[in-house]
Amino acid sequence: MENLDVTVLRALRDWRQAGKRAMLATVVRTWGSSPRPIGSIMALAEDGSVVGSVSGGCIEDDLVYRHTQAYAGKGEPGHQIPSGPPSFVKYGVTADEAHRFGLPCGGTLELLLEYDPDPDTLAALVRALEAGRLMRRSVRLDDGQVSLSEAQAPEELSLRDNLLVNIFGPEYRMLLIGAGQLTEYLATMALFSGFAVTVCDPREEYRGAWSVAGAKLVSDMPDDLVLAFKPDRRSCVVALTHDPKLDDLALLEALKTDAFYVGAIGSRRNNEARHQRMIEHFGMTAADLQRLRGPIGVYIGSKTPPEIAVSVMAEILAAKNGVTLPRDMEVAQAKNAQSILPNQAEAGIVCSVARS
Repeated sequence: MENLDVTVLRALRDWRQAGKRAMLATVVRTWGSSPRPIGSIMALAEDGSVVGSVSGGCIEDDLVYRHTQAYAGKGEPGHQIPSGPPSFVKYGVTADEAHRFGLPCGGTLELLLEYDPDPDTLAALVRALEAGRLMRRSVRLDDGQVSLSEAQAPEELSLRDNLLVNIFGPEYRMLLIGAGQLTEYLATMALFSGFAVTVCDPREEYRGAWSVAGAKLVSDMPDDLVLAFKPDRRSCVVALTHDPKLDDLALLEALKTDAFYVGAIGSRRNNEARHQRMIEHFGMTAADLQRLRGPIGVYIGSKTPPEIAVSVMAEILAAKNGVTLPRDMEVAQAKNAQSILPNQAEAGIVCSVARS
């Protein structure tokens, strides 16, 4: 499953190139709780086809009904065929509307509706995104004129000075080292979370059992592939083989990049041994290894491969979304705390006996 924004823009491009009338809806403001974040987009074609989402579904239903009726010439007074400059619409202003449209209590959102976006500009934007470029799309509100430029870093949607600016990026990428069972679960979750997944394993016996459609499987040596993969700010690298010969060099190369997440599976002891190897044999310092995550995942008491994959995916998504998790959710921290408790209890018993 690819990046949702790219999917929406590609569908909108195809509709417009085919001569269909269509609309692009963007969440530009929210108040209180909102089911979709600012910057979320949805495309709606004249026949009622929808790609993307601006809410939990009820607002989409209302937009589809109003605009397909208008396109069919059956619109209510004041709801003729939509055209012209972009316009704003609010949902959830009153408690009744919030209930009607399924918004959380007190939730309100505002959409910008763009009518019949230019197909050539859409095609240029999609080409840039497919080429892995981060793009800025600016819309003049008085006439709907769109301009494109390459962005250097992700930015929040802005709406000021008669201009809407939204940043669209290429899909997030995940590189997994090792094609074992855990990798299958993690790759599946990553695909459904919008990542493009590449799995690297030079071991033929593991590649032969691979069964996740949609994930690219390659046989290169992991460190060579990291160099070719060129991880950027929208990439993560996860080593899952437990084999230092495969994991260590790949991790060292990944740490030289802008990848937002670099980590490896393993116990606390294995993680300490990995750090020691990298310091002794590869000249790394403790500061160099601060970005290397391990043991990876959030602590949920996971034991089985699917549970461990949930744990790891949760940590990756938190890092992607800029969320700093509490330290007691780290696997190492939680297990260290658990190992202390029995010792404390034992010490309490000993002291009690001694006092008696």
